Amino acid sequence: MDIKQLQYLVVSIDNGSFKKASELLYTTQPHISKTIKSLEVELGMQLLKRNARGVEATEEGRKYTNMPAGSW
Repeated sequence: MDIKQLQYLVVSIDNGSFKKASELLYTTQPHISKTIKSLEVELGMQLLKRNARGVEATEEGRKYTNMPAGSW
């Protein structure tokens, strides 16, 4: 795990989508998605719920980022 993975995760949660996160972080949406997926594989847990409208943190994602539910 590195700081970039955590940054991508937190910005994606804060903004509710990989697209918005990629615009803020000056990278591409596929790069954000792949980076977070590699973090999930490394940790052995799903950190985000992905759907057609965007992303939101799972229970594990909230615990991992130490963010209370509803704070984003």
